[in-house]
Formats: sequence, C-alpha cells, structure tokens
Amino acid sequence: MPARSSAKTSVSAAAMGFAPQPEASAGLPDGESAAVLTRLEGAVAELKALAVAPMLSRAIDAVKTDDPQTGSEWALKALQKDPESGMAWYVLAVAREKAGDFANSMKAYESALRLLPEHADVANDLGRLAFRMGMKDLAEQLFRRFLAVHPDTLGTIANLATAVRDQGRAAEAIDILKDAIRRNPADPQLWNTLGTVVNEQADFATAIVFFNEAIRLDPGFAHPIYNRGNARLEMGDTDGAYEDCVAALKVVRSEDDRLMMEMARATIQLCQGKLGEGWDDYEARLHPQFTGATAFLIDRPQWTPQSDIRGKRLLVMGEQGLGDEVLFANVLEDVAAALGPEGQMTLVVEARLVPLFQRSFPTAEVYPHVTFRHLGRTFRSAPALGDVSRFDLWTPMASLLRRFRRGLADFPQRERFLVADSRRVAHWRSVLQEAPAGRKVGLLWKSMKIDSARARYYSPFQLWSPVLETPGVSFVNVQYGDCAPEIEWARRELGVTVWTPPGIDLKQDLDDLAALTCALDLTLGFANATSNIAAACGAPTWMISVPGAWTRLGTDRMPWYPQMRVFTPAALDRWEEAMIDVARALAGA
Repeated sequence: MPARSSAKTSVSAAAMGFAPQPEASAGLPDGESAAVLTRLEGAVAELKALAVAPMLSRAIDAVKTDDPQTGSEWALKALQKDPESGMAWYVLAVAREKAGDFANSMKAYESALRLLPEHADVANDLGRLAFRMGMKDLAEQLFRRFLAVHPDTLGTIANLATAVRDQGRAAEAIDILKDAIRRNPADPQLWNTLGTVVNEQADFATAIVFFNEAIRLDPGFAHPIYNRGNARLEMGDTDGAYEDCVAALKVVRSEDDRLMMEMARATIQLCQGKLGEGWDDYEARLHPQFTGATAFLIDRPQWTPQSDIRGKRLLVMGEQGLGDEVLFANVLEDVAAALGPEGQMTLVVEARLVPLFQRSFPTAEVYPHVTFRHLGRTFRSAPALGDVSRFDLWTPMASLLRRFRRGLADFPQRERFLVADSRRVAHWRSVLQEAPAGRKVGLLWKSMKIDSARARYYSPFQLWSPVLETPGVSFVNVQYGDCAPEIEWARRELGVTVWTPPGIDLKQDLDDLAALTCALDLTLGFANATSNIAAACGAPTWMISVPGAWTRLGTDRMPWYPQMRVFTPAALDRWEEAMIDVARALAGA
C-alpha cells in the first residue's frame, strides 16, 4: 500500500486514472454486496456534510440497482464538493469494484483507508479486493487489521484463512478455522473454507465431509456444492462432479463465480467425452469478468464456428500456458485446410515456440506474442504484426476446437503435427552416445508453476524409485528448472545417474529440446511443456496423468497424441501404484 499522506487527495478523473469503461454485471465477492451497501447507507445518514450526503445516497441507490457507472459518477460529484470525504472515496471504491474496475477500485479504497483510518470496514473490503487481485500477503495484513477491531466477523476469518492457505501455510489456516468453528459450529462458510484447505492437501474424502456439513447448514450456499464437485472429480467421480456443478450454478449469485463454475462445467463435460458442449462452455475463459481472463489486443472481427473462412486471412492467437499452446496446435492443420490455397493462416505463439511452429507450418506466418499485466489484468498483444487491418478474422487458438474437434472422431491419427529439426535430431543421437549405456529415457517430474494447489498433481520425487531402479535404462534429464536436488538424491540414495545433456537450456531452447526428445528412445513424466512438445513431434512419450484430467477427453489415453501411452493412478494419493505400473511397463518395453 502507498505511504500515508496528509496532502489533499485529487479527485480529478485523470489524476486517479478513472475513465468510463464497459460495465460488467458482477456483484461483490463472497455475497457481501448487500451488507456493504447497508453499512454505507447507515454511514451516509450520519454525515454532517449535507451537500455531500444526497449525492452519496444517489450513488448508493444506483449501485444497489446494478448501475455502478451512475454510482461512480455521483461519488465523483461528491468528491468534487469534498475531496477529503473518506466516505465518498469508499462509495466510489464499491461502485468501481462492482463494475469490475478493480485497479481504480483499489486506488479508491486506499484513499478511503487513509482518510478513515478508524473505519475497519474499509480495511476488510480492501483486503477482499487485494485477494482478488492476487495480493495475498497484503490481503492477510488487511484482514488481520479488520479482525483486531471486529474479532468475531466470521466471513473475514474465513477470508484470512484462505489468504494464509494460498501462501503455503495450510496448517496455520486449519488452526485459524478450527478455533473459529469451535466457537461457531453452525457457520457454513467456515466449514466450506476448511474443506478447501484440506482439499488442497489431497485429502478429498475429509474435504467432502466438511463440504457436506456446509451444505447441510445452508443448502443454498453455492460454493461448498461447487467445491464438493471438484473433490469428486479428483476422486474420479465425473458424474457426481457434474451434478454438483450444475446444482451450484442454479444458486450462484455473483457473475465472476458463475463464470468460474461454467468453466468447471466445461472441463467436466470434456472429462465425460461431451466435447461439443464442453468446448462451447469453455468460452467462459474469455469473459472479462472471469478471474484470470486474458484480454487480447486485436482490433479485428472475431471468428465464430459459423464463420466461412475459405480464402480468408485468419489470425490465430496462442493462449494460456506454453503446454496449452502446443496441445491446441493439434487443430491447426485442419484450419489450414479449411482456409484453402487462397487463404492465409497467421500464428502468434510464445517467442520460444516460433522456430518450431514456423518449420511445422511452413505456409503460415508465425510471430511472437507479448503478455503483460496492467492495472490488475492480463493483456496479450503481438507488436511484430504491425497493421492488423489485413486480417479478415482473428481467434484465440482453443476456440477453434468448437468447430474442428466436436467429437473424438474429429481427432486425426497423425504421427505428428509439429516437426523437429532433423539435423539437430541427428546431432543429439550422436551426443546421447556419451550418456551411460542403456535405453535413453528422458525424465521429467515437475512443473515450474507450482503452488500448494498444483503440488498435489505431481508425485514426490522419492516415489520415482521403482522407475529409476529399472535395469537397462539410461535416464536423461529433460526437466527444466533447478533439478540439482533431485538428481543428487537419485545418485546418493539409489546409485542412479540422471544424465544432463550438455549445451542446451532446457527451458529456453525449445526448438532444440524438440529435437532432443525425438532422439531419445522415450520421454517419460508428468504433463508439462516438455511432454507436450515431445508428443506433438511424434516422439515416443509416456505420461503420468491424474484422475479428472480433462485433456484425456473421457478416455484412458490422450487423443491429441495418438502414440502417447498414459498411466493414471486411481486417486491422487496413490502415486506408488502408478510408479510401480510405469516401472513394470518400462522393464518389459
């Protein structure tokens, strides 16, 4: 937060960065809209500044009727009368948050907190917004500040526990919640939050017990219904997960929660093999109000499944993570065929993928994209494109699946859809002769984007022992990032050498990495960028999947990569069984 200042606070639109924006219809998170507005009404009634009070009353009335733009305008008028009105800044903050303008809402909340230092409610609301914008440590500080004044506010206790959980302190979060539940055993939000903490520890059965208690206490509370569905999905109960997601959507209140649940419904439908419905729902990821949505800075008409693209110039933007860009590229050959010889496909992908994609799609133009954060939102553009008016249509890459992959039969049995550099493949075959004797098996075991929620999708390295001890295998490190601790553990505890190939940056040199995987006898590991690149290039690849992985599309394989073999444990806490299966298969291969 900015340092406090006694200087007058400017209320000009330009000074605070405020400008009218298209409105989103989202309510305040955690179902707190009504409570916040009620508090504001009471506070406004006590204002001595009679010239300001009517304006703020009109602002609050507008926000209550889902017109945050008008509410913002009245709050700004009040600030023109009294720039030091902390309550006017507070009303403006609520209006901008309700409009989905989180960056300007944050500025207004901070101004309100400076002017109303004893008004603990401001700290609580600013904490919720900070959490929403990913500022978990700041959110924790603000929640604790509010609770110092109002220690029995259960919603804030739950929010504090969530902020602590998301900073990797699960045990502390559980202690906070257990203490609160002892004093308030009938509060459903506390039980729901406790379920989310336990769920992230992969104790799904216990989490479901806590979610069930929250639902028993409040059958119309959408969050525990939705969260129970997520736990069921992790346990392999796809139908139960779908039922819970649909039930939660019937009672959800806020727009951002609705979009989150629509995305969940999309991936569950994909898990069920309902590809057409799943891809249609998957469009929720693009809604501006969806948490984490990327705004694509392309000023051209957007492609739809009904668009006639033959002979057109189509711009395709890579999206999400590196592995996703590779996975979704499965569709590009079909798109090129639909464009026809008179059409032109232009691809925008992660800069490290440009050489690989240019070789794989030689008739396409390939450019790098640039991704950046601004005012709390993610934006993606492609400055190298220059004038985009030459394009007839544009689309995020995954949206193309709505037309070209509506059923499993739409996935072609192609050997590969990305093409590694044949000269570098020959180079790596020569270099691999320097590795220890045996079949050359590339090993990868983690993602670099790891947190408390994602860690459960990757086995602890120590559980790889049965695989690493397979005779006749020479393991080659293809895992990017810092691998020294794991490699040293394998040497010290198992007497196994995991050989690191020289002269390659496994994170940055992705075109050369593609060639390396094609020179190996096998690439083995969890789903990350490397395993996707290897499989897309047609290299022999084994992947250890997880229950509920939507990318399997309701099958026991990966339809994107026909040659890939998939191993899936019965549950996330049963990695040992999966590793034994992999070791047996490797020994018999």
